[in-house]
Amino acid sequence: MAAFKRLTRLARGAATSFAMPVRLLLGQRALIKLLIRRDMVARTSGTLLGGVWMVVQPALQILGLWFFLDIVLRVRSAGSVSFVNYFLVGMIAWTMISEILQRNLTVMVEFGSLYQRTIFPLPLLPLLPMLVSGAIYGTVLVVVSALLEGPLAGLAAAICTIIVLIWLIPLGYLLAVLGLFIREARQVVPFALTLILYLTPILYMPDQLPPAIRSWSALNPLADVMVLLHAAVQGQSWTWGNLSRPLMLWLLLMPTAWTLFKRTELHMRE
Repeated sequence: MAAFKRLTRLARGAATSFAMPVRLLLGQRALIKLLIRRDMVARTSGTLLGGVWMVVQPALQILGLWFFLDIVLRVRSAGSVSFVNYFLVGMIAWTMISEILQRNLTVMVEFGSLYQRTIFPLPLLPLLPMLVSGAIYGTVLVVVSALLEGPLAGLAAAICTIIVLIWLIPLGYLLAVLGLFIREARQVVPFALTLILYLTPILYMPDQLPPAIRSWSALNPLADVMVLLHAAVQGQSWTWGNLSRPLMLWLLLMPTAWTLFKRTELHMRE
């Protein structure tokens, strides 16, 4: 009973904290559109395709990976899902996650001139990378999943993209604070993400890990996220542990990250 009460209290705190950025998103739709347009112009300025290039570029990268693995190397696997299909779905999702987290490290510095001179809702900024990168790579993930596994897989990929973006919100707020106040974080986090990539079942399937190492993957929440993604899109196996661990982490981080961000907001403006 005591554990249930603690879990209920934790869930309420996370829901309350999560409601704050959601209300901000709904109440500042015009400003969000302006920020997204500004971001797209900054990233595609001087290109012939403009905003279309933001989707075409990752799509071409995925096409190149498919050609290299399936046509050149002719990688094959004995499972129900080919390794090439498994790798492509996982790599798109990983690229989205990695780009969002790395962008969160610099987003407060990038927009410093904007909020230091004017009254600006700072909690919107860590959400911007999720909206932009989520829309770009989420679109690619849905299309690739639908082409590889069928229309239902594309729908599952769309739902998974939304869930992953929600799961990343507290990490985005934490990294935004770290990236602004601790400069070393901008070098450490990208290096850590590279290491996590090799520890996450993307470049290999989960059953390829040695049994002695497999249990340690429970310490990597992104491994659970990838297992759930492949389960939803490609029908791979999963356990309740894969679901409970990321959920508990989100419940713990959401109120902590939101409180930390709000308490440092005044110092950010200075």
